[in-house]
Amino acid sequence: MVEIRYRQSPQDAELFAQALLALPVESWWEDWMRHADRLLDDPELVNIVHQVLLKRWPKSRTRGRLSTPAEVVLRLMVLKHVRNWSYGVLAREVRANLVYRQFTRIGHHQMPHAKTIGKLGLLLGPTIVQRLHQRVVAQAQAEKVIRGNKLRVDTTVVETNIHYPTDSALLGDSVRVLTRHMRQITEVVGDMGEKMRDRQRSVGHRLIEIGRASRGRGPQVQKKLEQGYRKLLGSTGQVVAQAKRFSQEIVKGVKRSADVLQQAALEGMRKEIDTMLPRVQQVVSQTRARIIQGVTNSAGKIVSLFEHTSEIIRKGKPGKPTEFGKMIKVQEAENQIIVAYEVYDKRPADSALLIPAIEQHQQRLGVVPRVAAGDAGFFSAANETAAQKMGVAQVAVPYLSTKSAQRRKHQRERWFRKAQKWRIGCEGCISVLKRRHGLHRCLYKGDPGMHRWVGLGVIADNLINIGRVLTERLIPKKSASDAP
Repeated sequence: MVEIRYRQSPQDAELFAQALLALPVESWWEDWMRHADRLLDDPELVNIVHQVLLKRWPKSRTRGRLSTPAEVVLRLMVLKHVRNWSYGVLAREVRANLVYRQFTRIGHHQMPHAKTIGKLGLLLGPTIVQRLHQRVVAQAQAEKVIRGNKLRVDTTVVETNIHYPTDSALLGDSVRVLTRHMRQITEVVGDMGEKMRDRQRSVGHRLIEIGRASRGRGPQVQKKLEQGYRKLLGSTGQVVAQAKRFSQEIVKGVKRSADVLQQAALEGMRKEIDTMLPRVQQVVSQTRARIIQGVTNSAGKIVSLFEHTSEIIRKGKPGKPTEFGKMIKVQEAENQIIVAYEVYDKRPADSALLIPAIEQHQQRLGVVPRVAAGDAGFFSAANETAAQKMGVAQVAVPYLSTKSAQRRKHQRERWFRKAQKWRIGCEGCISVLKRRHGLHRCLYKGDPGMHRWVGLGVIADNLINIGRVLTERLIPKKSASDAP
C-alpha cells in the first residue's frame, strides 16, 4: 500500500529523541577532534577565556542572565577558524550537527545567535589570543609533539578586506562616506543649520568618465584623465568643506536635538566625520600629487579609508606582484607546529627577524634549536655569527649572491641541503594557513582584528597538527616481517 506520508503518533517525538540519544555520535568524530577535545579541556585555557568574559561588564560576575560558558566560546572560535566559516555559517552548522554540538559542549542547549558569538569573539583580543596560542604550544611540548631541536621561519602577507585601490575609487568612497554621515545628521536635526547638498550623482558621472578614459589608447587619454580627475577633486573638496561645517555646527550647538539619545547619536556621527576627514584629505592630497605633479610615492599614502593602516607590499610574486595588508612572520618547530607568529605594523627586512626568532624559540620552548633554517632573505653574515654564538649548531640560510668558492662549497654540504629541504615545508604550511584557515585575507576589522584573525588561524592549525601526530602514534608500525 502506498501512503502519502508517515502516520504520526504522540509518542513519535519522544521515540525520535530517544533514538538521537542512542546514536554513536562519538564514533563520527574526526581523528584530530578527539585529541583537540582533550587539549581544549585544559583548565588554564578555559580560565583565560573565563577571566575575559568576567570583565565584559562591571557586574558580569554576579548579575544578569547566564551567558554562554567560557569553554563553549573557546571551542566555537576554534571550530570557526578550523573550518574557516563566518559567524552565520558557524551558528547554522553547529545548530544542526550532533558532532559539532558535542565537540563545542553545547549539547542540548540553545545555540547562541551569530551576532552573540561575534560579540563574544571580539572579547578575545590580540593579547588573549597570544596567551591561548602559547598555552597550546606548551601542551604540544608536554605531549612531546615538539622538542625544539629545529626551527624554520618565513614571512608572508595577509591581505586586508579591501577592494583594489585606485585614486578614483578612493575619492568615490570618500564622497559616499561623508555624504552618508551628513544625511544621517540631517535626518536627526531637520532644517537646522546648513542644508546638505548631495553630490553623489555628479561624482558618479565623473567616476564613469575616468573609467572609460582609462581604457582608451592614444595621446589624448592622459589629458582626458587629468580633466576628469580635476573635476572629481573639485567635487570631493566641496563635500569635505561641507562635512567640516556640519561638524563645527554640532560643536557650536547649531545642529542639536532635544532628545538625549539623539544628541548622543549626533556626537557619535560628528566623531565619525572627524575620523574620516583626515583620511579623505590624505586621499585628495595623494591623488593630486600623482595626477597633476606626477609624484607616485606620496608621504603617508593610504589605500583604504576603512583599513587605513594597510601597507603596500611587493614580494616579487609573478601572480600577485603587489599585495595590500600586513606582513606576518611564522616560525615552526617539528611536526609543523607553529611556535610563534607575529603581525608587523610596518614591514621589516627579513634579515632583521632571524635572531629574534631564535630568541623567541628559546623563550617558548626552553631550548636553543640545533638547526635554524630560512630562505635567502634572512641571510646576513652578522645573523650567522650571532646564531652560532647563541648555540645553534647548523645555520642553514643561503647566500645566493656569493662569489666565494668556499661559501658555495659550504652551501652544498649534505646537512645544509637537508636543512633547506626541510625549510621548504614552511611554504606548504603557509599555503595551508591561507587555504584551510583563511589567512589569505583577513575578514576582521582593524589592526586588532588582523592579530585575532592570524592568531586564531594559527591555533586552529596547531590543534589539527597535534591531533594528526598523536593519532599516528596510536597506529602500530609494520615491521619488515609483516610485509606481504
